[in-house]
Amino acid sequence: LIILFIVFGLPNQISTIIGLATAGLTVALKDFIVAFFGWFALIGKNGMRIGDWVEIEGVGGEVIEIGILKTVLLEMGNWTNTGHPTGRRVSFINKFAIENHYFNFSTEGQWLWDELKMTLPNTSSAYQMATQIRDTVEKETAADARLAEQDWARVTHQYGTRQFSAKPAVDLRPSANGLEAIVRYITRAPQRYEVKSRLFEAVVDLVHMAAPDSRLDQPPVVDR
Repeated sequence: LIILFIVFGLPNQISTIIGLATAGLTVALKDFIVAFFGWFALIGKNGMRIGDWVEIEGVGGEVIEIGILKTVLLEMGNWTNTGHPTGRRVSFINKFAIENHYFNFSTEGQWLWDELKMTLPNTSSAYQMATQIRDTVEKETAADARLAEQDWARVTHQYGTRQFSAKPAVDLRPSANGLEAIVRYITRAPQRYEVKSRLFEAVVDLVHMAAPDSRLDQPPVVDR
């Protein structure tokens, strides 16, 4: 450029050329510029921190790096699975904090809703068994539900919204093999797999205790 300016001199429309060049650079570097401002959003009060459990663009994992231009997760698989690390590191350009959305499960109490699925035979005792399973889950998660409601009460009081209930619920749906029972309960994100294993054992014990006196043709099938 210096040689061209020496040979031909400065062009008459230098301001136009500078404007076009600036616009071209802005378009070419748009993703990096948005990512830079996204970094400020991520390190803010309602952003994320190292060690948080988040879900970005459908990928869940633990935050291990928050850079100026990108965020790196240790993938934990889908939240409906066991939540064990897959061994893969996933990088995201920080523009998702501006242009898209993300979920951060590491709130004050790190609470999330998990599910326990099972198939009950379509008999008259199925609804009674579903009620017993709900009571068992409610007993096992009573301490977590109480703490979650206390945390949510502080948040709802601060923002003036209605208070939520953390009691487990059972949803019965007809299926080809009988009735599909889906139990939703509250748990902490880091302990969700341990809680699910404990609930699975409690449900199996309940089925074994009820088997001699029940009229079920076959035991329920629990999907972990």
